[in-house]
Amino acid sequence: MLHIHALEKRYATGDRALKGISLDLAPGEIVGLIGPSGAGKSSLIRCINRLVTPSAGQVAFLGRDMNPLSGRQLRAARREIGMIFQEYALVERLTVMENLLSGRLGYTAFWASWFRRFDAADISRAYELLARVGLAGMENKRADALSGGQRQRVGIARALMQQPRLLLIDEPTASLDPKTSRQIMRLLLELCREHQLAAIINIHDVVLATEFLPRIIGLRSGQIVYDGPAAGVDESALTRIYGDEDWSALTQRMEPAAASPHRAEALAPTAALAVASS
Repeated sequence: MLHIHALEKRYATGDRALKGISLDLAPGEIVGLIGPSGAGKSSLIRCINRLVTPSAGQVAFLGRDMNPLSGRQLRAARREIGMIFQEYALVERLTVMENLLSGRLGYTAFWASWFRRFDAADISRAYELLARVGLAGMENKRADALSGGQRQRVGIARALMQQPRLLLIDEPTASLDPKTSRQIMRLLLELCREHQLAAIINIHDVVLATEFLPRIIGLRSGQIVYDGPAAGVDESALTRIYGDEDWSALTQRMEPAAASPHRAEALAPTAALAVASS
């Protein structure tokens, strides 16, 4: 589904955010992206959907090279890539329903969207998604009246309004308390499984990542230094990703996550597709 080869990103300041990144993502596969601040995690996500233009290398999505696309072709490709932002990126003065329907702007004629005239099927789907993410009855609330967890749920539902094939998720739990963080991660996995979506989740919480996500990619200084199963994220792997530190306390917290059922659930879409294609 997603093929990245020798991806480079150098900013105008001269900083090299990405240095020869290569990875593949299968349909329905869910991956956790971890690493220290400045490792290039957000740059990688933004290069995939061309919010940032790569300096070199290839990003191929559904067999199509994203790098040369522009204008209408790029907008069409982005329809199939849903983005969920750390700071939610909601329009604060708009209602929950209006924020959700903005996820259909790529499919809606300009004047229809200008006057907020959306298709009845889109409105019906928005109600269904609101119920699915636990926000039924909140469609007329303004976004600025919501809690952090509720805002994140709106962001998730808005991304699903695009009917994407791939989700790019940037720090979905950064501003949330531990209980809400776990609820959001569980919801993301359930929705990916239900809709057979692949996902790349940029996440700082290593314990949460290894509990919920079957495959972990660790970045350091713009390079992949770990790509493997969550169970393999031990003290040695953490040192490669983050540097020297006493990781014993953290790995002890990660041990109960090794038996987590969430990982098996996250693997389900890929396994199902493999069986179907065999």
